[in-house]
Amino acid sequence: SANVTTRDTNNAFSRKEIDPNLQGVARLIEQYERYGHKIGKVNPLNLPRVPEIESDALLEPSLYGLELNQEFILDGETKTVEALVAELKAKFCGTITLETDTIESAEEKDWVVNRFSQLQSQDASDSEKHRMAEILIKSQALDQYLAIKFPTLKRYGGEGAESLLVFVDQYLRSTSQSGVDEVMIGMPHRGRNNVLVSLLNFPIEVMLRKIKGLSEFPDEALSIATGDVLSHLSVSNDFKYEDGRKLHVNLIPNPSHLEAQVPVAIGKCRGRQQTLRDGDYSDGEATRGSKATCLLLHGDASFTGQGIIMEALNMSKLAHFDIGGSVHLIVNNQVGFTTPPHRGRSSPYTSDIGKMIGCPVIHVNGGEPEQVHRAAQLAVEYRHKYRKDIIIDLLCFRKWGHNEMDDPTMTQPVMYGVINNRHSIPDDYAGKLKDLNILTETQIESWKAEEISRFNDAFRMNESVEFPSYLAEGSNWGEMRLPSVQKVTTWDTGCHPDILRFVGAKSVAVPKDLKTHNRIQKSHSDTRMTKLTSDGLIDWALAETLAFGSLIHQGYNIRLCGQDVGRGTFGHRHAMMVCQESGAVNIPLNELSEKCHLEVVNSLLSEEAVLAFEYGMSVEHPNRLVLWEAQFGDFFNGAQIIFDTFITTGEAKWLQQSGLVILLPHGYDGAGPEHSSCRIERFLQCTNSAEDGRTYRIYCIGAFSMSQLSTSVDGVNMSVCHPTTSAQYFHLLRRQMLRNFRKPLIVASPKILLRLPAASSHIKEFESGTHFLPVIGDTSAQSPQTVKKVILCSGKHYYALEDQRKKLSQNDKDLKNVAIVRVEELCPFPTDALRQELARFPSAETFVWAQEEPRNMGPWSFVNPRFANLLGV
Repeated sequence: SANVTTRDTNNAFSRKEIDPNLQGVARLIEQYERYGHKIGKVNPLNLPRVPEIESDALLEPSLYGLELNQEFILDGETKTVEALVAELKAKFCGTITLETDTIESAEEKDWVVNRFSQLQSQDASDSEKHRMAEILIKSQALDQYLAIKFPTLKRYGGEGAESLLVFVDQYLRSTSQSGVDEVMIGMPHRGRNNVLVSLLNFPIEVMLRKIKGLSEFPDEALSIATGDVLSHLSVSNDFKYEDGRKLHVNLIPNPSHLEAQVPVAIGKCRGRQQTLRDGDYSDGEATRGSKATCLLLHGDASFTGQGIIMEALNMSKLAHFDIGGSVHLIVNNQVGFTTPPHRGRSSPYTSDIGKMIGCPVIHVNGGEPEQVHRAAQLAVEYRHKYRKDIIIDLLCFRKWGHNEMDDPTMTQPVMYGVINNRHSIPDDYAGKLKDLNILTETQIESWKAEEISRFNDAFRMNESVEFPSYLAEGSNWGEMRLPSVQKVTTWDTGCHPDILRFVGAKSVAVPKDLKTHNRIQKSHSDTRMTKLTSDGLIDWALAETLAFGSLIHQGYNIRLCGQDVGRGTFGHRHAMMVCQESGAVNIPLNELSEKCHLEVVNSLLSEEAVLAFEYGMSVEHPNRLVLWEAQFGDFFNGAQIIFDTFITTGEAKWLQQSGLVILLPHGYDGAGPEHSSCRIERFLQCTNSAEDGRTYRIYCIGAFSMSQLSTSVDGVNMSVCHPTTSAQYFHLLRRQMLRNFRKPLIVASPKILLRLPAASSHIKEFESGTHFLPVIGDTSAQSPQTVKKVILCSGKHYYALEDQRKKLSQNDKDLKNVAIVRVEELCPFPTDALRQELARFPSAETFVWAQEEPRNMGPWSFVNPRFANLLGV
């Protein structure tokens, strides 16, 4: 025999200190640490692994020149290889296992293995076991109560996956103990009601009211709110634990599109970090995720099947997206609707996509709550220590089908043969504690009775629930109000010219040691200063800069994100200056304020996850102007899910306002069939603007309701604009922040207009007392009384029409009787402004809508019925 020393007292072995004669022991230990998970007992159903995983061939002692009866000395104790194998199997191949192979740092990997080993040897206290059992029993009571009261309800209960509540509870407690103040949670529908009611103090009265078909919102909000389905409810609450520590928890709303909420939650967490001055936004050296962090729950099939997961994981270590790591809990039901794992993924584990970022993975048996408790502790400690993502693969099952009305035995007969013949996880765990005299039957029954009594009381009184006021005072959104559903309001968005000149000068002021690119210095910086000092025309890029800088000066943060936004796709913006000698980056506008700044984010090559992230940033605080610019307008379609489920519907479903600005470069400039159109017609079709001026409300009892608002009111779900001048763009951006409500803004932004002199504006159009004009009338007609034809248009097509009119009017005097009117804001449709403008032409007989897009594209199908119904044109 030979001496084998350990890495520490926790039986995690050090290869370096092992006698050279017994390197085989070290190799065997290492293989168990690396591959023990392959023979782990992590499936509560004990079904064969599908897809199959290569078994324990690498764990055979003989491969390393060892025999089972061979002896060696460990910490002064003589052991056999057989005894060592038994210990290793118990530690690394039990009902909780560990994958660390893709961790790049040896030190980090050693820490994870050590801490994993330590936790294995630590038993939960009796009080912790009591708490776990209580959580499980009460969660089961909720599911059983709803099943009896509402037998046809699709509640997507947590039955079979109740241990996820044990995980979430311990995660929150451990996170609070680590000093974190706030947790953002994103999760899908499975078990959501259980988490809401059993852990996050969601009012059961509101849930029962919702199930009965009543609104979850107060009456004051029903002019805007339509509501969402039961499994999409959300909550934001404060918690105080036994040790006195406090934690704010926000479970964000989720759509039906699985995993779409993941980057939204991460983005909102990043926004909260900025609000709390955490991490990248701190005044000192605070590490990301010290004050706010993120917990993400996933389904097994969607985690591998939805590409947004890969995009979100790719963000985890990127500047401007990194939040100091997230904890990912995969609630692994071992089936995706009716698709078995071997039909839903090509990899052994549902967590395997996490290997792309080298994060550790914990596989744990959902039938073992105490192991789930350990997994939560390890996950929180790892995230806190290394500020990186970690994945927990919680293997469990669905007691029912995809929903409670579904019969899963039609497609999974073997699996459900096992499920239907086993005890529930809460009953099983409570029974074990009872056998150990840790818990009594009386305690178990009292928990059940307590919950049923609470539910019955709520059931009787839920129709008279008192709701907290929407946009409550004291919250981040306390100064915001519900938008008007009666009119369109006008806001003074101009600035004093001295402020504008100051901002403009600051926008090109760089440190002396920063060598600017010669071309940028000449065509951008020098030209900008000339325009500012000589009262020259303000082009599009300078107008945007003036909007950004003036808002920063007034106390608003700005975040501009997208592919190549720092320079601008068309080389026009130059919001960030890059030193030609060192490569150092400088953002001149950030010298304007110590408290507020411009964050310029040249994003990863993603649309869906990046836009979702930016949406999350936008809904966290109203005083943050968040812009996402597509490289070309058509690229929005890679993020269609986010537009459909969050941006266009978020306020109606969840009373969640967003001032997110979407910039979509648009125009037929010879860029081919894709890069020409931002498909503005699709956004107009997604608005809830009624085409005849009346307000409609359509109810679907028990599910959701929809409304169409009068077309010309602030309350429409989003603004869609196609501006023609730099001043108009300036006012649009400032309006987003200066109004007392928030709405998404879709801008069909320009390409050739960026440098077109005719599209540039005089500084007087930016000064105090000016504002955005939804309609720009024609002032060139010598006598409006004689105008016979009115051409209406939107965007850059105006300049093509105007050029043509100038060319032809020299030989055609009738063209003097043609007016061209620009519709700058398509939604809300500017009925009053158009009525006033058209009234100037009493002799007009012909009205034409002109656009460069084909008839089945562009605004035509949207504006045509509104001109007819609202203006009689």
